[in-house]
Amino acid sequence: MPALQTDTAQANLLPLVLAGPLLRAVTPDSFTLWLATSKPVQLQLSLLPDQGETRQFTALQMQQYTQSVRCAGKLFLQLIHIPLQQALPTGCWIGYDLQLADKSAGPQPDWLGWQQWAPDIVYAGRNTPGFVIQTKLTRLLHGSCRKPHFPADDGLLAADLYLQQHAPEHWPALLLHSGDQIYADDVAAPMLRAIHRLINQLDFSDEDLPCSIVSQSAELHSSNPYYYHRDTLLPKSDASQAMLTQVFKGVKKPVFTADNARNHLISLAEMLGMYLLVWSPAPWLTDATALSDELMAGLTEEQRQTYQRHEQTIQQFAAGLGKVRRVLAHLPGAMIFDDHDVTDDWNLTAEWEQTAYEHDFSRRIIGNALISYLLCQGWGNTPQRFSPDLLHQAQLALANSGSTQHQQLITALLRFNHWHYQWPTEPPLLVLDTRTRRWRSEVNIGKPSGLLDWEAITELQQDLIGHDAVVLVSPAPVFGVKLIEGIQKLFTFVGKPLLVDAENWMAHRGTAYALMNLFRHPKTPKHFVILSGDVHYSFVYEVNLRGRQGGPDIWQITSSGLKNQFPTRLLDVLDRLNRWLYSPRSPLNWFTKRRRMKIVPHKPDNAKAGERLLNQSGIGLVELNPDGSPKRAVQLTVTGKHIAFNISEGDARWE
Repeated sequence: MPALQTDTAQANLLPLVLAGPLLRAVTPDSFTLWLATSKPVQLQLSLLPDQGETRQFTALQMQQYTQSVRCAGKLFLQLIHIPLQQALPTGCWIGYDLQLADKSAGPQPDWLGWQQWAPDIVYAGRNTPGFVIQTKLTRLLHGSCRKPHFPADDGLLAADLYLQQHAPEHWPALLLHSGDQIYADDVAAPMLRAIHRLINQLDFSDEDLPCSIVSQSAELHSSNPYYYHRDTLLPKSDASQAMLTQVFKGVKKPVFTADNARNHLISLAEMLGMYLLVWSPAPWLTDATALSDELMAGLTEEQRQTYQRHEQTIQQFAAGLGKVRRVLAHLPGAMIFDDHDVTDDWNLTAEWEQTAYEHDFSRRIIGNALISYLLCQGWGNTPQRFSPDLLHQAQLALANSGSTQHQQLITALLRFNHWHYQWPTEPPLLVLDTRTRRWRSEVNIGKPSGLLDWEAITELQQDLIGHDAVVLVSPAPVFGVKLIEGIQKLFTFVGKPLLVDAENWMAHRGTAYALMNLFRHPKTPKHFVILSGDVHYSFVYEVNLRGRQGGPDIWQITSSGLKNQFPTRLLDVLDRLNRWLYSPRSPLNWFTKRRRMKIVPHKPDNAKAGERLLNQSGIGLVELNPDGSPKRAVQLTVTGKHIAFNISEGDARWE
C-alpha cells in the first residue's frame, strides 16, 4: 500500500503532486491536462513528438494556459488547456515533460520533473509520459462502476497491462469513463477514514452544514464522523422524515444513503478527497485506514468485522494506484457522470427531485458532488465550455464553505445543462448527459423520468445528421435486458421505482418512442455503436429495425463494472429466464416498446449454455472497422485474459 507520511507529519512533508497528471481532451489543435498539487506551483511544459518540432512552453506562457483553483490551504487544482497554433502530428508518439516548481521559491527555482514527483509514471523504454493522437477511432477502452471496496480486481489495472503489452501506435485512441467514477453514496468506512485523515492534512475551510445535527464539517471529519450512521443526520421531524425517506414494508430507506454502506459523502472536502484517493497513490497516508480505539469502540461487532473486511480490500485497491495513475497519464480521458458520482437514484423521478432539492441539507450534498464533478471531471471534457468566472466562483465557494457564494454556485450548477459533449473524432464521439435533462412523467411524479427530455433528443438528432457513423455514449444501456426492465416496470407499477433503480430508456413512454423515431430518421447515421455501463455486467446486442432495409446498424456494447459485479447466482437466473421468456416466438415480445426491432445477443467466449451476460470485472475494448461498425468487442481482465463477444454470430429474436 502507498505509504508517504503519517497523519501527524508536518505540512511540508505532503507530496508536491497529490494526483495526476490526468490526460484529458487532446486534439491536434489543443492539449488538456489536470493536476492536483499541495502548493501553488509554476509550470513548464515541453511537447516532444517523434515526428516534428518540439514545443516549449515557458512558465510565463503556462500562466496564460493554466487556471489554478485553490480548493484548500494545501490543495490546488492545476487546470491546463493549451490551444495550439501549430497542429500536433497524428499517429505518432508525443512525449510530454511537465516541470513543476514551488511558486514561493523565487526567480530561480528548482524545477522538478516526473522523476521526482511520480517516478513510476513512465512505461518501459520511454523517457517521459506521452500519448498518440488518433483522430480515427479504430479502438477505444471503456468502463464504468469503480467501487473501491468491491472484492474484485480494478479494471484500470487491466488497461495498464494492455498498454504495457502494445506499442503506443496500437494503443486505444481514448479511455472512456462512462459513469460512477466515484461512489459518493456507497463508501466503505475504511475509505471514509482515509478521506478524513487526508483532508485534515490539506487544511480545508470549515463548511457550515444546514439543517443537520452536525453543523460544521470539521466535526464530521474528526471527532464525530458518523461511520455507518450518516443516515441519522437527516432531520427527524415527522414532516421532514416523511419527505426525506421512501417507505417499503415498514423499512425506511434514506434518499442519500445507499443500502450497502451508510457512509454517504457529505462535505465538499470529502468529495474532493475521494477523487484524490481513487486516482493516485501519492496522497495515501501510512496506515490511512487505521481507526482509533475510541472510534472502533463505537462500532458494533458486526460493523467491526465489516470494517476489517473492507480494510483489506481498500489496501489492495490502494496498492494498484501507481499503475492507475500511469494509465490516466497516457490515454485521453472522456468522462461523464451517472448516479453514484452524485447519489443513488439521482433525479430518478420528479418526486425524488422535489424531495431532494427542497431541503437545504440534501441540496447541499448534491451540490457538493456537482462542484467536485465540475473540477475533477466535467472541466476536462470541454475546457472551453467553462468560463474562468465559473472556476473563480468555485474557488470563492471553497474559500467560504457554506456561505452565500457556495449556495449560489450550487444553484448555477443545478441549472447548468451542458454537461453533454462531442469530441471531433472519426466517427464522432457523442457523450450523453442522462441525469440532468430528464423527461419528467406527466402522469405521476412518482413514476420514472425519461433519461432525456424532448429538447435534448431533438438536439441529439441534429448532432447526428451528416455523419455516416457515430459512437454514442449512454451511461445506462439504450437496449437493456428485457426481463430486468420488466421487473423494474413491475416495481414502478406498485409505486416503488426507487427500490430497483427503475431507470432505463424504455421506462418513460415519451423518451422511448422519441428515441425509436430518432433511429428511424431518414438522415440518421448508418452505423451506431452505443457504449454503456451502469448495470454491473457486460453484453453485446446487435439491433436492426424491422421493415427497414439498408440500416441503420445499431450495436449496444456494455462494459460494467470496472470494479463491481452483479450478484452471480441472481444474474445467472435472470439471464436464462430472459432467454426463455423472450425467445423469438414468445408473445411477450409484442408487449415491449422494442417490438419493431430485431435484437441479436452475442455470446461471450466460453459461455455456458443459455448465457448471454458476462459477469466479470474488467474493462471493455472495442475495435472498429473503417466504416465505424464494430469489428471486435472484448472484456479485458487483470489476469491478462481477454473474453471476446462473438460478433459474427448471435441468436436472433424480434422484440
